[in-house]
Amino acid sequence: MTAVSRSKEYTFTKPVQPSITLLAGLGVEGDVHQGVTVKHRSRVAQDPTQPNLRQVHLMHSELFDELRDKGFAVEPGEIGENVTTRGIDLLGLPTGTLLHLGSEAVIEVTGLRNPCLQIDGFSKGLLKEVVGKGPGGELIRRAGIMSVVLVGGVVRPGDEIGVELPPGPHRPLEKV
Repeated sequence: MTAVSRSKEYTFTKPVQPSITLLAGLGVEGDVHQGVTVKHRSRVAQDPTQPNLRQVHLMHSELFDELRDKGFAVEPGEIGENVTTRGIDLLGLPTGTLLHLGSEAVIEVTGLRNPCLQIDGFSKGLLKEVVGKGPGGELIRRAGIMSVVLVGGVVRPGDEIGVELPPGPHRPLEKV
């Protein structure tokens, strides 16, 4: 893990922290998206009773490297993630994968982040770089993955991340 971030307010960027605390069934303590039911404004407008499948957002820092090569300056937390990783193919994980963060916390991968137009407010043209079309015209989402907290704990930059795949057959990630 290279960085951890949270924000108490609805801000696009989440300030990097020395540590965050994950709370079972709720998400990141002190983060605006913490809760049992949806907290993302667009989801609340649709149905505020939906379960919150987006408690913890993870982003791979390799994406930041790719974006930098295309002229975009993006640092950890700046496009809204809580946990920034390196060396794990987050987008290739199946739904239901358990990620062991540090010595205590366990989160379950629920799906892909579906970024909105706010990302272009951060940097014009960025949405096109993180959401594109595949060879068959299908949408390819590269803006990280979402998860729920099964076991809470304190998480810090430098902590190891263990990957526990679910029993097969594996289901590919879909937007949540």
